[in-house]
Amino acid sequence: MKHIAIFIFFLANMVAPASALAAENGMDDLFGHVNEQLGSVLFYNVLPEGYGEMPFIVGWLIVGAVYLTIRFGFINLRMMGHAFQIIRGKYHAPDAKGEVTPFQALTTALSATVGLGNIAGVAIAIILGGPGAIIWMIVAGFFGMTAKFTEVTLGQMYREFRSDGRIMGGAMEYLSKGFAEKGMAPIGKILAMLFAILCIGASLGGGNAFQVSQAMGAVQQELGFADDMRWVFGVCMAIAVGVVIIGGIRRIAHAAEAIVPTMVILYLSACIWIIISNIAVLPEAFSVIWHGAFSLEAGIGGLIGVIVQGFKRAAFSSEAGIGSAAIAHSAASVKYPVRQGFVALYEPFIDTIVICTMTALVIVITGVYNAPEHALLVEAKQGAALTAAAFGSVISWFPMILSVSVVLFAYSTMISWSYYGERCWTYVFGEKFSMVYRVIFLVFIVLASFVSAGNILDFSDLLLLSMAFPNLIALYLLQGKVSDALKEYLDKLRSGELDQELEGELR
Repeated sequence: MKHIAIFIFFLANMVAPASALAAENGMDDLFGHVNEQLGSVLFYNVLPEGYGEMPFIVGWLIVGAVYLTIRFGFINLRMMGHAFQIIRGKYHAPDAKGEVTPFQALTTALSATVGLGNIAGVAIAIILGGPGAIIWMIVAGFFGMTAKFTEVTLGQMYREFRSDGRIMGGAMEYLSKGFAEKGMAPIGKILAMLFAILCIGASLGGGNAFQVSQAMGAVQQELGFADDMRWVFGVCMAIAVGVVIIGGIRRIAHAAEAIVPTMVILYLSACIWIIISNIAVLPEAFSVIWHGAFSLEAGIGGLIGVIVQGFKRAAFSSEAGIGSAAIAHSAASVKYPVRQGFVALYEPFIDTIVICTMTALVIVITGVYNAPEHALLVEAKQGAALTAAAFGSVISWFPMILSVSVVLFAYSTMISWSYYGERCWTYVFGEKFSMVYRVIFLVFIVLASFVSAGNILDFSDLLLLSMAFPNLIALYLLQGKVSDALKEYLDKLRSGELDQELEGELR
């Protein structure tokens, strides 16, 4: 509580100058300048002129996810049943080391992915790429399941148990240690530091500022508070997040375990109600989505643009191939690394294939994405507010409930991303400086309430997607080790050895 009291005092002294800076569009200009500089380096177009735009990093994600899915024999389909048994706790080993249970690791990672990427991100995909972008989000989610399996398995393999009992794991660990095993230690260390720095930036952008901006847009739509009072929302969110993240991964895991299942059930129930209420127009909605996904009316460049938007928003939503989830899953107590990899298969499935599809159907069925009365929301890229409008067009009182849900989604995402960023900050600067990062993270929550959604969206895309560059290099290099571990595990599963182990542990 001492740290939170100090933070509140700090906030009280920074809000006034921050408000003045915002009035002069200082923060907007800063984010815009950073976006321009980073975009020219990390998001250059790899397609010939006249064929649309395919940012290198998006193509990198597509190729990597598809390759790994084929490489591991569509493990994302074959092991879903076994993964569910692990989540239920059937194969829990009492002697397994870790800070949280496999289910807590899953809900912690899901709390980072199931959030405004599903509510706001889907709406933004439709705004920028049309309804057809949803098909490509689903495709990306399907192949992303294998990328998630691979990175989480590696996160477990290369995790490090610190002297204070905490676990350091994630792409920075398997990049540095995995490359060292291959005789490329200097390159691995450079890539590990690059990943850590990008992850810190992404935690402050996509895992923080984007969440605050979109949540505030939805709440402001309902409550109508003045722009000069937005800092109040930022301060309140910062205090609520600070209460949890000061306690570390165990408190974050317990909070996520309680919040995520409830949020998902409530949100999906509302989606199903709206879809059933409009069942007569459902075939037409599917037709619009399918036609938009493969239409060449705008030329090959237009089609590629739809694909890019689908994959960008899917990557932002599920984070498959990004490497972030490996940080949370590395803290799980499991006996075999691939076992936690199987658990991670459910992340893109729940996040993108189920929840994003439901959101898309609600938006397309209600037609809010091309309704003239919502043109300002579309222009401002206020995805969460547009989704709220879609729900409100069918359930008049639901936008208020959705606004609360949006805040909870944003809250759960921020507490998980604070852990990702803090682990990477610690990797770079050392364990004793972890509190410095947490304070910076909380300050960013307040600053985010002054920045436009458009600039934050671009900033978040840049940093979060860029994490895939060093991460996928590691997945390519270390895929053989994952393959060997997978083969060994499947042999034990088929022979009944794993069930014998379970019986021995129960006796």
